[in-house]
Order: sequence, then C-alpha cells, then structure tokens
Amino acid sequence: MKIEDFDYHLPEELIAQKPAEKRDASRLLVVHRDTGKTEHRHFYDILEYLQPGDCLVLNNSKVLPARLFGTKEKTGAKVEFLLIKRIEGDIWETMVKPGKRLKPGDSVIFSEKPLLRAEVKDYGNDGTRLVEFQYEGLFMERLEELGSMPLPPYIERSSQEEDKERYQTVYCEEEGSVAAPTAGLHFTDELLEQAKEKGVELVYVTLHVGIGTFRPVKCENIEEHSMHFEEYHICEESAEVINRAKREGRRIISVGTTSTRTVESAAYYDEAAGCMQVRSGEDSTGIFIYPGYEFKIIDSLITNFHLPKSTLLMLISALYDREKILEAV
Repeated sequence: MKIEDFDYHLPEELIAQKPAEKRDASRLLVVHRDTGKTEHRHFYDILEYLQPGDCLVLNNSKVLPARLFGTKEKTGAKVEFLLIKRIEGDIWETMVKPGKRLKPGDSVIFSEKPLLRAEVKDYGNDGTRLVEFQYEGLFMERLEELGSMPLPPYIERSSQEEDKERYQTVYCEEEGSVAAPTAGLHFTDELLEQAKEKGVELVYVTLHVGIGTFRPVKCENIEEHSMHFEEYHICEESAEVINRAKREGRRIISVGTTSTRTVESAAYYDEAAGCMQVRSGEDSTGIFIYPGYEFKIIDSLITNFHLPKSTLLMLISALYDREKILEAV
C-alpha cells in the first residue's frame, strides 16, 4: 500500500491547541462498523456504547516531563534535551537540539543548585545521544522541577505548568512515556467509576510511548516502514481478565492505539482454551498494524483523531475500512 492512500486534508485551524475545560467534554465521533452509521456526540456519552461484561483495556503509563532546557558548559550555548528512554542507571538516550553542538565529552548544565548536569557519552541511534546525568537528591524530583511536558508537534505552543496534569490520564501510574496515550485523556474518575457500576471490567496494561509516535512514515510503500520498539508490561491479573473475557466471547475494547498494540503483541493461540489469549510479562514490541492485519484480541477501539499519513491512521484503517475511515474524518 502507498503512503498517499492514507492522506487527507486536515485544516490547521481544526487542531485544538488547548484541551477542553473538562476532560469528558471533548467531542466524540462514533463509527458503527456493522452499519456504517456515524454519530456526533460528546465523550461523556461513551457509557451509552459500553455494555455489561465489556472488557476495557487502558494504558496506565505516565508521561515524564522529558523536555529539558540547559546551556552547554563550555560555551553557554542554549541546548534542548528530549529524554527518550533510560538505558541503565543514569544513562539515557536523548534527542538534542541543536544536535551538531553536542559531541561525546560535552556537558550541559540544567541547574547548579540543586545540581542537574548531563555529560554526553556516545552517539545513539538516528542522531540521538547517550548521556549520563549527575544530580543532587532524586533524579525524578529534579526532572519534575525542571522538565516540561513533551507536547506533540501539532500543538504549536510552549508547554505550560497545567500540562503536567492535563497531559496525563487520571489513571496513570507507571513512569516511562515521552508522549501521552492520548485516547485515555478524556476519561474522568467519575466516568470510570460509572463504567464499573455498569458492569464493565477495567484492565490496565503498560506500554511506554516512545518518540516513534511522532515520527512520520517516509517510505512510499508503507510495508517498508519500521516501527521503533517500545517496552510493555501485562501483569498476570490483567492477562487473566482479558483471557477470561476472550474465552467467554465478551467484547474487548482498547482505549488507544498503545493499548491495542500491547495486547495484540502479547497474543497467542491457546489450544486448551480454543481461542486467542494474551501472555503476561514484560517485553518490547515494534508491531506495525496496517490494512490486511487480522486482529487477534481487540473487538473495538476508542481512539483520538490521527494525522494524515500516520501509522496510527493505518492502524484504525486496519480495524475498519480505509476508505470509510477517511470519509469519517
């Protein structure tokens, strides 16, 4: 398939630069795959589309305030870091801007009191740097104090203090993402509680969203595109809830493409159960889902709108129909 097959006109003025005042007040487009019917609602109406016995899978990864602004120790030149992932200990893979200014042996100061400093150790993949941090106290406390949220590139404004709360889901727990699993941002504690009262099972998995989420597909033939690997974890309890729902033929609804990629990556056929199941444990995935893919676990999906030519648009086109998805957006 060609990248142009997933293009559509997206007027820039329709991209919201700030979230709705209330999380669940965002608009909701409901697409019925069985009839092709679409409905325009609000997210707080989502309960009307959830049924007792449904299994709702949510990604509880927490976004790091991973963007840091500092100065090169030798020259005082301004430098921007975007932490991608922890390699080990205090060594992180990091995107740097401007990249040409930082070579192995260079150091960057973010704060002197209390100290937060980084030394470039080596070159990483795709122009990144491997850096080692030195700091006083706890690293995550320094990051919380000095870092800002890494907003998506289509948000054309600087990160603000309020983004540290609004660019997290209300159920986030496990630190490690450099971008939010955005579909879940619209859920409130009240909505989740009402879903449980209705008989919906809530299941939490973890996939730490990497910078690959923001990277465009550059191959004309999409089958040649390679996804960046991201780490995920499914605990035994969550796997059992999903597997029981699958054995009993109940709907499994993922909240977001990250939850989808997690459970689809962990899927296997269980001879004894006679159906697909998911494995618990930790792993990493570079799964690329596009039309032609046969979903093994997921029945329905709650997701955000996605940019033209993005891997996320390709994923939802695989779940429904590419032409109908493009008509809907």
